[in-house]
Amino acid sequence: MLLVFGAAVIGVLVEAFAPRYLRKSIHVPLTLLSLAGAFALVLLQVVRGDVPTKAVAMGAVAVDGPALFIWGVILVLSFVCVLLVNDEGHFVASAAAVPGSADEEEAETSGGAHTEIYPLLLFAVGGMLLFPAANDLLTMFVGLEVMSLPLYLLCGLARRRRLLSQEASMKYFLLGAFSSAFFLYGTAMVYGYAGTVGLAGISQALAKGSLLDPLVLVGFSMLAVGLLFKIGAAPFQAWKPDVYQGAPTPITALMASGVLVAAIGALLRVFWVALGNLDWDWRPVIWAVAALTMIVGAILAITQTDIKRMLAYSSIAHAGFLLIGVMATFGKGAQNAASLSAILFYLVVYGLTTVGAFAVVTMVRDPGGEAGHLSRWAGLGKRAPILAGVFAFFLLAFAGIPLTSGFFGKYAIFAAALSSGAQPGDSLGGWMTGLVVVGVIASAVAAFFYVRVIVLMFFSEPAADGPSILVPTAGTAAVIAVSLLVTVGVGLFPQPVLDLANQAASGLFIR
Repeated sequence: MLLVFGAAVIGVLVEAFAPRYLRKSIHVPLTLLSLAGAFALVLLQVVRGDVPTKAVAMGAVAVDGPALFIWGVILVLSFVCVLLVNDEGHFVASAAAVPGSADEEEAETSGGAHTEIYPLLLFAVGGMLLFPAANDLLTMFVGLEVMSLPLYLLCGLARRRRLLSQEASMKYFLLGAFSSAFFLYGTAMVYGYAGTVGLAGISQALAKGSLLDPLVLVGFSMLAVGLLFKIGAAPFQAWKPDVYQGAPTPITALMASGVLVAAIGALLRVFWVALGNLDWDWRPVIWAVAALTMIVGAILAITQTDIKRMLAYSSIAHAGFLLIGVMATFGKGAQNAASLSAILFYLVVYGLTTVGAFAVVTMVRDPGGEAGHLSRWAGLGKRAPILAGVFAFFLLAFAGIPLTSGFFGKYAIFAAALSSGAQPGDSLGGWMTGLVVVGVIASAVAAFFYVRVIVLMFFSEPAADGPSILVPTAGTAAVIAVSLLVTVGVGLFPQPVLDLANQAASGLFIR
């Protein structure tokens, strides 16, 4: 985290003192090297077995096995997203200029560029690292804001469809600030009950005090609103389609992958560590939210005609699948670790597949920008068969078709849920079975709109004025290649990644 934040601060100094024509040539290697260096440090700590056995930074940060695993995933996803950000044509030349004005045209003609997107992105990644590793609620709130504030700005910097991008930025800011306020009020109420904001201290207070105290129930309800908003769970999902559609596609890829990974990690940290003594109070609520999220994501995706909005609702449905895994973490011992392992495995495979899919979206262009409307993708398989085939494979992975990484991700989640529900003496077993049934039905519904896009690409005639296919840059080609390799490789040989997830899950030292 210190390396990433340090690089972000250096990036701010580059913006202040380096000549404009040199800034990008400094920012790109600085950003990539800092993310690669941070990932190398995570690997070094894991290989050496030097994982702390207690919280560090005066008890504010829990650097345990799950945190290190999530850090590694976030850093890999961020690295490949930076490769997409580095491509030309995604970001506006002058965000302060009125869309369509002479000032904007002059900025584009002069080759203006917002190079501060690189330090902003590093600050956001630093917040993603802090958010799931925070060991107290105030540190978690700081991580939430450091992650979110740069993203509010980055969402409004799209080069094309400027008004849509600015609208997305404003919506994300207003609703994000609203959810952050819920989180902060919840923190205050929980502190009023427990006398501490530390997660372990809250768990101890719950073990000794009344679980029906209004401060506890209202406080944790507010915390849940803030956390569920970040993963886009229903009924807090309304921001996702608009923001994903309007934001620059590389930033959409980062939000759909890295932010989701960080938010699920934070959700687990709060509900598993602090709320371990409140299982019966929060599990029915999470059950309802998970079921509603899967249903809303799958059904509303069918009605979408824009490719990015469809992927946004797909992301909502996948958030519901991950909440099944969260529900499964109320077991004991080995079952607890198995459920956490399934979630970590799902985050890896879903995150990389998502980045690959959005990388493909950046390559299909109309004169006005990316070809978002699904009708423009008709016949793509005949015009660019390799690109369409890669995108079809990513869609099949989202659907959970066998021989893809998505199949084993869903299988791991569903198996963990059924195993946790089968524990003797646990009357929620039937509930877990019912939630898995909802998940299977939602997966079948979701497969319809994935297959619909595949049919449109390969079994429709291309339009005479169809979109152009960009020749991929080295960065975009690398992103697609890595995503495809992981999607195929994990689909054929999932065991190495499962072993890593199992090892990380067993390293949770705070319960």
